[in-house]
Amino acid sequence: MNTTDILTTVLDAWKAGVDAHAPEAVADVFTADAIFQGLHPYSIGPAGVAEYYASQPLGMKADYKILESRQLTDDLVLGYLEVAFSFTDRPTLEVFLSILAQRNDTTWKIAHYQVSKLG
Repeated sequence: MNTTDILTTVLDAWKAGVDAHAPEAVADVFTADAIFQGLHPYSIGPAGVAEYYASQPLGMKADYKILESRQLTDDLVLGYLEVAFSFTDRPTLEVFLSILAQRNDTTWKIAHYQVSKLG
C-alpha cells in the first residue's frame, strides 16, 4: 500500500465519523497516546478527541485533499492536507492538517493531529 492509500484509509474513517457526528467513531481512528490539536487546547488520547468532536455542531462535514505524503518508516506515514469543514449555519472553515499515521499490527491509526488555520 502506498502513502496516499494508507492516509485515505485512515482519513475516510475519520471523515465518516465527523460527517455522522459520531465522536466515538472519530476517536477510534486515533492511537491510545495520540497528540490531538484541533482549534482548541490539545489533548492526549481518544477521550480528548471524542470530547472535541462531541462539542462540534450537528451537520458539520469534513472534506479533505491530501497535498503531500511521506513514508517516514515502515510503520509511520506523514500527511499534509487541506480540509474544509462545512456547517449548516455558518461559512466553511478551511484549515491545513498535518497527521502522522502509525501502524499498530495491521491497523493504521492517527498518532498526531495538528490543525492550523489558513492565513
